[in-house]
Amino acid sequence: METMTSDLRDLERALRRGPTQGAGDDRRAASELAQRAVREGAADIAYAMIDSPLGALLLAGTRRGLVKLAYTPQGPDPVLQALARRVSPRLIEAPGSLDEPRRQLEQYFSGERHEFELALDRRLMSPFARRVLSVTAAIPYGSASTYLDVARRAGSPRGYRAAGNALGANPIPIVIPCHRVLHRTGGLGGYGGGLERKRWLLELERGE
Repeated sequence: METMTSDLRDLERALRRGPTQGAGDDRRAASELAQRAVREGAADIAYAMIDSPLGALLLAGTRRGLVKLAYTPQGPDPVLQALARRVSPRLIEAPGSLDEPRRQLEQYFSGERHEFELALDRRLMSPFARRVLSVTAAIPYGSASTYLDVARRAGSPRGYRAAGNALGANPIPIVIPCHRVLHRTGGLGGYGGGLERKRWLLELERGE
């Protein structure tokens, strides 16, 4: 037990030195350290950067599941800082821990996957947002709903503006498909990642 406690202290000291980076043997050693930190509980959040047709994405996961998927037009630091404040400062770059979300996203972007099968950590969502995003998650691939209908199905028929705000703050876009919610007139409405990304995702799902 004492050896395990000492090992975890060593891992935590390494985490405080910042995200693991390196090349060659150093990179492999860093990756192994990161994997071990997540496995043994020295890190609360593992994150990875991945390339996508929509630009660089940051994935972050906890022991509960995927907690964050973010577009990073200003780089990863603002996202990581927000995660440190709202979830835990014990973050580590551990790409191997996010292999399954990365694989499923690659399949989605190539048109091979229509549904995600991932455990999700919903702690960044308010109770109302959880209801709204649960409704949103049920919208089928290639289909669309409206802000008004999503609000109604979430139990707040007059709360379509609040539903729009919850969708705009969706911490796990794409996986929870807020891009499938449109204005009642058929317009795109809004999207946290920008309307061009929303249009691209809708066209992907329509096979355009």
